[in-house]
Amino acid sequence: MLDSLNLDGKTIIVTGGGTGLGREIVRALARAGADVVITARRQGPIDAAADEVRALGRRALAVSADLTVSAQVNAMVQRAIGEFGKVDVLVNNAGIVREESKPLWDVTDAEWREVLDGNLTSVFYCSRAVIKHMVDRGKGRIVNMSSGFGLRAKRDNYLYGTSKAGIIQFTRILALTYGGRGVTSACIVPGNMVTEAGEEFRGRAGFTAETASLANPYIPIGRAGAASEIGPLAVYLASDASEYLNGEIFTADGGSLAGGYAPTGHAPVIPLPEK
Repeated sequence: MLDSLNLDGKTIIVTGGGTGLGREIVRALARAGADVVITARRQGPIDAAADEVRALGRRALAVSADLTVSAQVNAMVQRAIGEFGKVDVLVNNAGIVREESKPLWDVTDAEWREVLDGNLTSVFYCSRAVIKHMVDRGKGRIVNMSSGFGLRAKRDNYLYGTSKAGIIQFTRILALTYGGRGVTSACIVPGNMVTEAGEEFRGRAGFTAETASLANPYIPIGRAGAASEIGPLAVYLASDASEYLNGEIFTADGGSLAGGYAPTGHAPVIPLPEK
């Protein structure tokens, strides 16, 4: 069983792989044996991530690209194929978050385009650039990163919520369209994830050094997630162990959505009237 989780010989593209969740995904994939192509706008962070991959004995390629520009995406994928000869898995992790707390009529065209392009159009461009290559090989996997706010509403969350919901539907369409041609798709839906632990909760019972600052009473297990907890899920979805999965949505949120896709911003428990 463990052999099916081994990623030896696989080439995997990770977008937004220089920081945050993407960096942890890169680390996990490399530890499992994958060669990794890391892409994002800033060269420094992806170079550092590539150095980590090489230190683990795997090959790495760091390609700076603006993933909202299709020509740069196409060039990045061609470099990956030229360097490694193939792309087995694409992990669409790159995205942006913008705080939204104003009426819909105050949202500008530029704000809408920035978030929709950064989160959804980039997924479309990257998937389009690699899908024909995968179909021609008769095998491939696309793993998209969405959000809990792609499944449930939040007040004033027009841009981010809409873009992340679009990623979920795009994943399902890919699954229906290309699953029969050897290319499967899946979607990770993270909940509240924190990339660095603070000091105030260190040493408390039940919290490791990594999850020390993640305490959150609104989450059923009592804390937010650490960025490193996404890595093992990405390894599973990139591996042959998940070969039969297609179009599935995997939530990693400590149970936040277990009570239903209810709007947030309300009290988690509302007292019942006394009889």
